[in-house]
Amino acid sequence: MAGAAAVASLAAVAAGWLDLDGSSSSSTTTNLLLGWWWSSGSGVEAVLREAWDAARAAAVAPTLAAASWVLLALSAMLLADAVFLAAASLLAPRRRMSAAAAAEDEEEEGDEEAGGRDVGGCYPMVLVQIPMYNEREVYKLSIGAACGLAWPSDRVIVQVLDDSTDPTIKDMVELECKFWANKGKNVKYEVRNNRKGYKAGALKQGMLYDYVQQCDFVAVFDADFQPEPDFLLRTVPYLVHNPRIALVQARWEFVNPNEFLMTRIQKMTLDYHFKVEQEAGSSAFAFFGFNGTAGVWRISSIKEAGGWEDRTTVEDMDLAVRACLKGWKFIYVGDVKVKSELPSNLKAYRRQQHRWTCGAANLFRKTGAEIILTKEVSFWRKLYLIYSFFFIRKVVAHVVPFMLYCVVIPLSVLIPEVTVPLWGVVYVPTTITLIYAIRNPSSLHFIPFWILFENVMSFHRTKATFIGLLELGSVNEWVVTEKLGNSNGTKPVPQILEKPPSRSWDRWTMSEILVAIFLFFCATYNLVYGGDFYFVYIYLQAITFLIVGTGFCGTSSSNL
Repeated sequence: MAGAAAVASLAAVAAGWLDLDGSSSSSTTTNLLLGWWWSSGSGVEAVLREAWDAARAAAVAPTLAAASWVLLALSAMLLADAVFLAAASLLAPRRRMSAAAAAEDEEEEGDEEAGGRDVGGCYPMVLVQIPMYNEREVYKLSIGAACGLAWPSDRVIVQVLDDSTDPTIKDMVELECKFWANKGKNVKYEVRNNRKGYKAGALKQGMLYDYVQQCDFVAVFDADFQPEPDFLLRTVPYLVHNPRIALVQARWEFVNPNEFLMTRIQKMTLDYHFKVEQEAGSSAFAFFGFNGTAGVWRISSIKEAGGWEDRTTVEDMDLAVRACLKGWKFIYVGDVKVKSELPSNLKAYRRQQHRWTCGAANLFRKTGAEIILTKEVSFWRKLYLIYSFFFIRKVVAHVVPFMLYCVVIPLSVLIPEVTVPLWGVVYVPTTITLIYAIRNPSSLHFIPFWILFENVMSFHRTKATFIGLLELGSVNEWVVTEKLGNSNGTKPVPQILEKPPSRSWDRWTMSEILVAIFLFFCATYNLVYGGDFYFVYIYLQAITFLIVGTGFCGTSSSNL
């Protein structure tokens, strides 16, 4: 209550400065409150008001108005791209059926959709790479699943690339590899003397061993991924029958989506990514970003693209872009799913999102000119890469939600000269939300929570985007996402919010709390002096920032 009163008092003070309606009640309230600092007859108030009037008219209002229209234009572009992706993804199954029918009738060789049948009794040599780093909780899951793949044991090599720095964990991983080797599986346990290049460095080093030269394809799984036994049987045929295909990407499935509200929201976001973005890219342009795991590569395409690079924190996307520029095609198979674990720790999730967002923006900076100048791909594929894949989805999609809905709109309630049109405040975000919701019908009741939480995360993604574009200090920061090894995906009592078991201030994020205070101030001002109902949304967004900022979200961990 004391905090609310303080915010209301501040809003009342601000009314005298920001809302120049000349009303006697506003002036009286302001004079009473300003009495704390100066006498009403001193003239200081009049001087400061006059200075604020001049600054607002000359700079503040025009700048805010310009920012609002730029962000509204970007939001319209974001909507257009979402409509395009939704349409392409919805038409993808029909296109696949037509391609499959044509393949049966004409037996056209090289059709990128003609695979997925079988390997014709001839099993190519496959390398399965599992990079890991101090994965105490999940190493058995991934190694066991890889060794359980339904593929002749003499035609598959399971390569465990262990960069662990904890000697106890290294010993445990090595013992697990020996356990499966004693069962007749071809398991190779490989370590490095350093972690240069992180995951990319480990994968690159793994490709240099002599025994890899006999392999045609390589499947990559992160340490928490558990492929079904038929994974290779359902993915490798696409590569066998179609020599122009470089990558077959499977869909992620999650073992813990119902653990917390945070994991439910993550599932909604990733389901949209796979069902819409990956499906559309595969169908329309035979290109999408490799997800770093649950995919099978043609080794010759990796070599032609220049191998794994560690110049960004998204080595998977980097390789995919370079392979695309060499003319290789990709295919996404959404009916093949691989189990994995969603981050249930908020700090781990923030760091994961920073790595993904910052790395993608930095890759855009590094490859933009190369994409434009390349002559090996069509104009339309280059346009898709530059505009839709990078600019809209790796920059605009992160910046607009925070800057428009958490900065410009709240500020507009303080500056009466600036009015954000209704279509930008309501119609565009509602349409985008409905496009998301259509592909997640079972999660419709979580949409309001999803919007509010994603706006909070867009705050961190916005920072990460500019760090990547400008190559600032933490551009190459790499922190492995914490896994808890939850293989059954359930908890005794699913929680909406998780109360921190430790001291609350140890989990506070002051930047989020400061944004919450700003939003509470704007909402209170709008409630008292505004003529609209923006305060309803702004209050809800402020509460969400406060909940996340004080750590009442996800689990806690002593490791973070």
